[in-house]
Amino acid sequence: MSRPVQARRLEGVDKNIWVEFVKLATTYATVNLGQGFPDFPPPDFLREAFVRAVGGEDHMLHQYTRAFVIIIEPFFDCYEPMVKMAGGTPVFVPLRPKAPKAGQLMSSADWQLDPAELASKFGERTKAVVLNSPNNPLGKVFGRGELELIAELCVKHDALCISDEVYEWLVYDGKEHVRIASLPGMWDRTVSIGSAGKTFSVTGWKVGWTVGPPRLLQHLRTVHQNSVYHCATAAQEAVAQGFRRELERLGQADSYFTSLVRELQGKRDRLVQSLDAAGMKPIVPEGTYFLVADISAFASDVPDVPGSDEPYDSRFAKWMVKNKGLAAIPLSTFYSGPHKNEYSRFIRFCFAKEEATLKAANDILQKWKREKAGP
Repeated sequence: MSRPVQARRLEGVDKNIWVEFVKLATTYATVNLGQGFPDFPPPDFLREAFVRAVGGEDHMLHQYTRAFVIIIEPFFDCYEPMVKMAGGTPVFVPLRPKAPKAGQLMSSADWQLDPAELASKFGERTKAVVLNSPNNPLGKVFGRGELELIAELCVKHDALCISDEVYEWLVYDGKEHVRIASLPGMWDRTVSIGSAGKTFSVTGWKVGWTVGPPRLLQHLRTVHQNSVYHCATAAQEAVAQGFRRELERLGQADSYFTSLVRELQGKRDRLVQSLDAAGMKPIVPEGTYFLVADISAFASDVPDVPGSDEPYDSRFAKWMVKNKGLAAIPLSTFYSGPHKNEYSRFIRFCFAKEEATLKAANDILQKWKREKAGP
């Protein structure tokens, strides 16, 4: 009897970097700055809302032709398999780094789209572009001019925009988060995605939402209701109460959105200082939980392996967690196959951690620096 043939579009999407690095982080004694989960609790008002929702009196809470989809690199690694599973063909366009001003650290703003390169990726078969701003892993907040460029191309080629804005509230240094759906011609062609996990520091709740025109959302609802048969109803109710509370305090000092940004910006700055002092050159992020650092100065610690297909940053991150007890994620994870080795001298750290975690990471980095310096 012949075996059933598997869909070819799923080939190559079965490997998961998170499974591999979670296992490494739990096997070795580590300070985990790899995964993007805060190790501090969510706000008390949200937890109290969840308790009320779980144990409250309201018992009802408990009852085409193959399309081309443009993905901007670096990108969160689920985008590519999602496009393939939907029958689409990913088309990648990278953000390209520009040298910072003399004497300054590189910023995520220094990573930019090439307008001509981006325009060349659009064509008759382009059906959508996936945008992530603020961007994971880089922390880049796309400026209005960059978004206008993307919007003009979407309108010109009648393409949709899937806008992942889960870090919309986590923007630093007075930067502005601009919704691409607010630009001319974009409301009717944009699906904006949000997340309670990032907004309220409850990544394990897996509660999110989409905003867009009815003609697009009706199809999302159809897919959702026929593929997901469980909703975290109590968590949804708690998140709704959290938003009700925050909307009354928006822009005020006691707003969680305000205080969380202030707290995370301080954590970001401390990790930037730790990495810079140790010799890893951080790229200062404008938003998100994450920052990327250049590890070129540590090449002598983990030399290249001639003939190896594994990107250098992947081998470096594995070596670091085993030998230094510090976990991070290789940046090449966030690139398509052909581009992985072009950006394999960077690793991603998460700074949404308790002060004790960041101090432990700093201690490891400074000890490492002393060891490199020698007696």
